[in-house]
Amino acid sequence: MQSESMYHVLTKMIEGDQQAFHALYEATYKDVYRTVSFLVDHPQDREDIMNEIYMQMWTSLPNYDPNRPFHFWLHGLVIRQVQRFRVKSWRRFRIFERIRVFSREEHHWDQPTLRTDGTDPEISRAMHKLTDKQRTVIILRFYHDYTLAEIAALLNIPLGTVKSRYHAGLQLLRKQLGNLPLERKEENNAY
Repeated sequence: MQSESMYHVLTKMIEGDQQAFHALYEATYKDVYRTVSFLVDHPQDREDIMNEIYMQMWTSLPNYDPNRPFHFWLHGLVIRQVQRFRVKSWRRFRIFERIRVFSREEHHWDQPTLRTDGTDPEISRAMHKLTDKQRTVIILRFYHDYTLAEIAALLNIPLGTVKSRYHAGLQLLRKQLGNLPLERKEENNAY
């Protein structure tokens, strides 16, 4: 969506227009789901987080500052919802997590092609071997093209911490994927 039409849709959403919400959802859910799928392993958990993200977006929209980029604000919601989920799941007893086995509904956003959308399966497997913190920084950097300073602002952490996670994550990826193309390695070194 272009910024002018995005502003129009956001204005309609603030007024309570559900059609505008559906239009915004259709324009953003693939990108949001890809990010969530890299950060969360289980499909049922992804579904729960996706629902929470869009409910939070609907209720928080009046707080959105139109002078800031919408996608930056939305990715902040995504990261916060994933972090909230991790805190909740850490506190839950493991048996409650097994309840999701009984719920086997398939949703349009959980299609394998959408989740990996142009990502080499080997890279996807290697990404899941990173720590959650490293994976978050790498995804925001390479899949959403944020600068390290923007990632620091988005995650509300010092720039040095972002750089540390970024370089540690790249080092682990290079170790696991020794056959990364040369131009990708050069691109990874540039920030």
